[in-house]
Amino acid sequence: MASNFWMMINNEENFRITRGRGFTLLGLKAQHRRKVQRISEGDRVLLYISHLRRFAATATAMSSFYEGEEPIWVNEGSTGFPYHIKLKPGVILDDHQFIDANLLAPRLEYVKRWNPEDWYMAFQGNLHLLPKNDFTLIEEEMKKIHFGKGYVPADFTPALGNQRRRRSGGRRNRPARAEQGQPTPNA
Repeated sequence: MASNFWMMINNEENFRITRGRGFTLLGLKAQHRRKVQRISEGDRVLLYISHLRRFAATATAMSSFYEGEEPIWVNEGSTGFPYHIKLKPGVILDDHQFIDANLLAPRLEYVKRWNPEDWYMAFQGNLHLLPKNDFTLIEEEMKKIHFGKGYVPADFTPALGNQRRRRSGGRRNRPARAEQGQPTPNA
C-alpha cells in the first residue's frame, strides 16, 4: 500500500520523453534531493504538465531513487534530472483526454492555502507531496475518462476534519424540545 502520494511536474517535452519510455522511468531534479529521498517503492505518482496545466497520468514507484548517468530529459533552466525512480504505469490518458487542472484544482485540499485565482502557484516546482484524498480524486476522474461509462469509482473517504456538517441543524447532541420545556411540533 502506498505511503506517499506525489505530484511530478514536467514541461510537455519531458512528459513526452517519459511517455516514450513507457512510463517506466522518472527523472527528478537535484534541488529536490530531500523529497526524492522520501520516495519509496509503492508510492503513487501523479504526472502534471506545467504549461498545459493538465493532469495526464498516474504511476506507482517501483524503486527508491538512484543516480542515473545518462541524460534522458531536457534540462529545465540550469537543472537536470540526475535522480531516477523506476515506475509501473497506472492510468495513462491520451492527449485529448488530459484533465484541465482548472476544473479540479478548486476541489483540492493541497491548494487551499492559495487564493482561488492563484491555485496554479501551488504547482510551481518539480515535486510535491499530495494528500491522499487529492490524489484519489484526480485519479478517479482520470479513470472515468479512460475507462468510460462502465467504470465504477472506488469509495472516496473525506479527510478527517474535512467532513461536511449535517444539514439537519446538528440535532445529534441537542436535548429534546420537551426536555427544554418547549412544546413539540405535533403536540
